[in-house]
Amino acid sequence: MLFTQPVDILILTNGPGEVTTWVGPVVKALRSLLGDNQDQVRISVVLSPCPNASGQEAAILQSYLEVDRVQEAKDFYPFLLRGKTAAEWDWRDRGVVLFLGGDQFFAVLIGRHLGYRTVIYSEWQVRWLRWIDRFGVMQSQSLKPVSLKYIHKLSVVGDLMAEASSLNPDARQKIVQALELQPQTELIGLLPGSKPAKLMQGVPLAMAIAEHVQRSRPQTRFVIPVAPTLDVATLAEYADPLQNPVLEAISGVSATLYTQPQPYLKTAQGVRIDLWTQAPAYELLSECCLCLTTVGANTAELGALTIPMLVLLPTQQLDAMRSWDG
Repeated sequence: MLFTQPVDILILTNGPGEVTTWVGPVVKALRSLLGDNQDQVRISVVLSPCPNASGQEAAILQSYLEVDRVQEAKDFYPFLLRGKTAAEWDWRDRGVVLFLGGDQFFAVLIGRHLGYRTVIYSEWQVRWLRWIDRFGVMQSQSLKPVSLKYIHKLSVVGDLMAEASSLNPDARQKIVQALELQPQTELIGLLPGSKPAKLMQGVPLAMAIAEHVQRSRPQTRFVIPVAPTLDVATLAEYADPLQNPVLEAISGVSATLYTQPQPYLKTAQGVRIDLWTQAPAYELLSECCLCLTTVGANTAELGALTIPMLVLLPTQQLDAMRSWDG
């Protein structure tokens, strides 16, 4: 037994990338290490507002069996200021605030409210060294500017996305069967993003590329691993010229959604683009010989999986990139 009395683990997070590529793997690892007994270890997740949020983050978190309680982003600021959740959660005497996205200062304030120790995961910069108890950093470069007074607080833990990208051979075989992939098939993954600003540009461009490639390489198949914050019907709207005006810039490109036996888009020229809705899609991506992707967390995941990729930027509409990040 790791604890002599019950503890609370409170995870602070915000956007769709953090929820799926950081929180998901971390809560699985926590349960593997600490056990599934909620009476002993309770895991709560509080969302903070994020400009890139899809609105589905709370639902995704609630689907994680390892998580016991979730508070939506709309209720965040009263909790930040007063330490009271919308549902008036109770808190145990002992606990840890684990930061996995948002503003690092949130961990300082909430840790003080609850009287909990604080841990921050940081990809690049570490802040509030005086008030935070421990940091897990992605790379050793983060240690260089830190004073010797605080260096004991930092540990290099690596890239969470890379650590999460372990492959399951059985799952890979199911993918081959579900998509009816043949030995000669060249599977190309299309990752147009999950946010409206990216999908509006990315879906038409991906479809146009798929049609062009298949004309010269008929053995090629295409698949979109649908982001967990997105559903196939919403994705299909960006392939409909009546709902996505960007399609006018790519003459003749459009697609229709079919849902049986597996969901897929069929373009105007008859090219099939399968839609894969199971997440994370690491095993699917590992079957791809190449991925075409927008910028974002998915580039780090593809890098961790060592999948060759081309990163697409809409240079024909550079103003659209102002709302992009990653």
